[in-house]
Amino acid sequence: MSEYSVLIGGKAGEGINTAGLSIAGLFSRLGYRTYMYFDYPSLIRGGHNFAIIRASEKKVGAHRTPVDVLLAFDQKSIDNHQERIRGGTTVIYDASQAVRGEGYGLPLDTILKEEKAPPITGNSAMLGALARVAGIDRAIYEDVLRATVPAKHLEANLRVARRGYDAAGEVFTVEPLDHPALPVLTGNEVTGLGLVYGGLESYVAYPMTPSSNLLHFLARRAEDLAIKVIHPENEISVILMALGLAYAGEKAAVGTSGGGFCLMTEGLSLAGMSEIPVTIVMGQRPGPSTGMPTYTAQSDLHFVLNAGQGEFPRFVVAPGDLEEAYTWSATALMLSWRYQVPAIILTDKTLAEGGYSFDIEAVTPPLEQEPMLWDGTGEYRRYAREQGGVSPLAFPGREGAVVRVNSYAHDETGLTTETAEDVRLLQEKMLQKGESLKAELATYPTVKAYGPRDAGTTIICWGSEKWACIEAAEQFGARVVQPLVLAPFPVRHWKEAMIAAGRVVCVENNATGELARLLRQQGFDPGRPVLKYDGRPFAVDELAARLGEVIA
Repeated sequence: MSEYSVLIGGKAGEGINTAGLSIAGLFSRLGYRTYMYFDYPSLIRGGHNFAIIRASEKKVGAHRTPVDVLLAFDQKSIDNHQERIRGGTTVIYDASQAVRGEGYGLPLDTILKEEKAPPITGNSAMLGALARVAGIDRAIYEDVLRATVPAKHLEANLRVARRGYDAAGEVFTVEPLDHPALPVLTGNEVTGLGLVYGGLESYVAYPMTPSSNLLHFLARRAEDLAIKVIHPENEISVILMALGLAYAGEKAAVGTSGGGFCLMTEGLSLAGMSEIPVTIVMGQRPGPSTGMPTYTAQSDLHFVLNAGQGEFPRFVVAPGDLEEAYTWSATALMLSWRYQVPAIILTDKTLAEGGYSFDIEAVTPPLEQEPMLWDGTGEYRRYAREQGGVSPLAFPGREGAVVRVNSYAHDETGLTTETAEDVRLLQEKMLQKGESLKAELATYPTVKAYGPRDAGTTIICWGSEKWACIEAAEQFGARVVQPLVLAPFPVRHWKEAMIAAGRVVCVENNATGELARLLRQQGFDPGRPVLKYDGRPFAVDELAARLGEVIA
């Protein structure tokens, strides 16, 4: 099987992320399926940033440790990655920065000076050199630049790229595949597109890694997507503004990370009591507190499952790749409005900021859901106790309707009450909505399984670790089971997926086994843990080695 891995590294501010996406685009033009992992500290300048781009004949969603080509803008990009350099690795480095390496040295300072090009165009020189090393025709990388570089900078980038191409030599040949070229998008971008498909009208957010790029993407495309994008002063304002929009009848979503979600929890309880729908994109990163803002984790599961005081239903979904992010982001928004509950899309830095080949043809179309609206007859009661617990919606300005919402315990009309009977009926109504949502989800693919049922070994995972687990499992002939919906937990689907599970291993990006804890709470055995909690996702070969220790 044809497969290639490329690492590009340098300082923050040198455009490593953009260069990585350009490299992914280069392989995509040749019909390869690509994945990019981006690693960077929380610095605007300096430090060490790097991206690993993996291109394969088959779909991939995780990186491997060894690389075929290493593109180094500085010495750290070589010294920090010695474990990735193998006998067949080709190193291309910036010779003008006194980088010591064996391979092709590009005099970038000289090239940029002679071509009268800005420093950031050095990335194009690296792209040109990579194309030469990989035997990729000059016209192909020039097409990639034309598609990604603004017109006013294009000619300078093309000149610099040609100089990089001429400074290297061919080492191997990347043969084109008979596959269509797919766009390379991030999890944040596809989550945003899914929300729009689900009916999004307003997106409200305060920037917080790793969800910031979702805000930036939707803001850039707001006119094209016919949505409003609002950036209030803090996360408390974000959640309250979204609830106000929803009260007025506008479908709204918000984005944040763990620290921002902390500030939103009172608003989450308000959504629960007032039965105002809101969808929250919650990008996980290591905590507690600020933790490591630009790294990854799966350590907020129980936080989102239990956030907010009191007892009220919520919908929580954790997609594992772009196709799932698109489908379930749309579904989360629609179900939030159908059942008037908070919906939380639980992502993480790996998925949110990673670059993936996106095949819209592989997306399972979301099931269309419409909110239950008031038919205009009789007295309008915002909290009418209908069968299934869901009350018909009306919005301010509707003729004949007084729309009262309340954070206090309330009666059917929305007036505050503390009578025992009304409070009991209100609590039962809210919980009944949760049961109705659970029954609805029984018709959805809430649990996925990969590999043979009689494998004898089952690997459990969730979220972005999905593809590392699928690939590693193939080496052991094991089965992979992935829960997508985490609340309300799909008990029946999980039981069916775990029939004849054999030995069970639970892979997670946290220190305490949060999915394992949830499974035990539901009465299931999560098996043996394989945990990683250093802020980085599993590489496929790394995970295979860890699995070998517990499966053998």
